[in-house]
Amino acid sequence: MNSLGIDAARLTLILNDLRLPAIKQGWSSFAERADKEGWPAARFLAVLAEHEVAQRDRRRIERHLADARLLPGKTLDSFDFNAVPMVSKAHVMALCAGDSWIDKGANLILLGGPGGGKSHLASAIGLALIENHWKVLFARTSDLVQKLQVARRELGLEAAINRLDRFHLLILDDLAYVTKDQAETSVLFELISARYERRSMLITANQPFGEWAKIFPDPAMTLAAVDRLVHHSTIFEMNVDSFRRRAAIERKQQGPGRPAAHATTKNVGPLSPRDKQI
Repeated sequence: MNSLGIDAARLTLILNDLRLPAIKQGWSSFAERADKEGWPAARFLAVLAEHEVAQRDRRRIERHLADARLLPGKTLDSFDFNAVPMVSKAHVMALCAGDSWIDKGANLILLGGPGGGKSHLASAIGLALIENHWKVLFARTSDLVQKLQVARRELGLEAAINRLDRFHLLILDDLAYVTKDQAETSVLFELISARYERRSMLITANQPFGEWAKIFPDPAMTLAAVDRLVHHSTIFEMNVDSFRRRAAIERKQQGPGRPAAHATTKNVGPLSPRDKQI
């Protein structure tokens, strides 16, 4: 028995059986505070329940972040929307809720030249969606395609694609860098077809749709891939000067020791997820 008149060892066993680890760790301090402040029993119970839910949300987000493999430090707060005026911040923030498109298996496509912030924005959207309880995977397209090729050689391509279904959103970064090889493009096409109207994708690409024949060697496959991706999709054309090029020019103009003006070009610190898983 402890000072509160409770058999702590027995209570620990009960909370273990009920799978309430946060309450198991914190009930004693909450009980002491409740006694000191004269909480009614209902408030004490509510505080314990809210604490358990908050800790479960925190642990879930931590797991989802570890699985997502997002780019470190890329957040919406550090994205310079002023430098990309054709992208509405309000529209992006609405998309980050996810319920208006991810539930429907719709897609988001970011088009534009290198250095325009596509990868940053894609990863930042992924982070915001995780905070809103969606499961996300960020991958360079060429890396994921190579893994799927290995799965195909081992007669496991269908299973590998099915395992990706656990992610509500699959972010394929740098689609245009896939080698124009029949084996690579065919597994990419199978992935796109498998997720069509079932699971959402976010695509970043340096080339407009008219140049995607450079990715898919078969014109019919190009047309079919584009058709599946743009159907039920939101498209942002981010045709701006390269952030990296502008940052280099600014550093040269400002001299040594002066920071770049745009947060998107800076190495921001590790992300801090809010409390809220091939």
